[in-house]
Amino acid sequence: MKVNFEKKKELDFKTNEAYKTLRTNISFSGDDIRVIALTSSLPNEGKSVVSFNLANSLAEDGKKVLYIDADIRKTVTIARYGVDIETKGLSHYLSGQNKLEEIVYETNVENLSVIFTGQTAPNPSELLGNARFKSLIAAKREEYDYIIIDCPPLGSVIDAAIVAKECDGAIIVIETDNASYKIVQRVKKQLEQSGCKILGAVLNKVEMGGKGYYGKGYYGNYYGRYYGSYGDYGNDKEA
Repeated sequence: MKVNFEKKKELDFKTNEAYKTLRTNISFSGDDIRVIALTSSLPNEGKSVVSFNLANSLAEDGKKVLYIDADIRKTVTIARYGVDIETKGLSHYLSGQNKLEEIVYETNVENLSVIFTGQTAPNPSELLGNARFKSLIAAKREEYDYIIIDCPPLGSVIDAAIVAKECDGAIIVIETDNASYKIVQRVKKQLEQSGCKILGAVLNKVEMGGKGYYGKGYYGNYYGRYYGSYGDYGNDKEA
């Protein structure tokens, strides 16, 4: 099965070079770091774009890559990149509705395959914590050089920590001048408690002059309407 990303845009030079640097840093983390989860503290920090572009950059480098959209609660991948066919996805497999081979799609990006979220589910944490997800990762380790997993914000829901248990490393995406020191520390602690190695952080939406690819208008309110308020997190304005 194959899908086309009809809205996928070419990155500008500076952005492309930034992803090459990120790609290189990951390669220096060791050849045992192959399954990587990306999360953030809050919605709209850009972790889905970072995840997808990292997977794309690794694929451009000749690595065989599987990108998994594990944000079963609120995915943006299909709409953002203009997938041209109706797809089955992770929730269909984890709930036993489809076989693994029925949810993996080749793409019009060479070396890049993808597993979409599938249908929105009422119990994403339970689905991600079941034995089927562990089996999926174990099986695909043998087939791909890298597995990049886009997870929901860990400051909002626990899903990313559940996914991280099956990963070799995790990256925290942090929006410039948005997430507080305290909430990032909480996310870091939750990842550490999952037993997953934290590879580092990506500082996102850095002002480079002019209207860049990472402008706030690009993202919209993808998560805000779904996750609602964040209690004390939303009032924590330090650092």
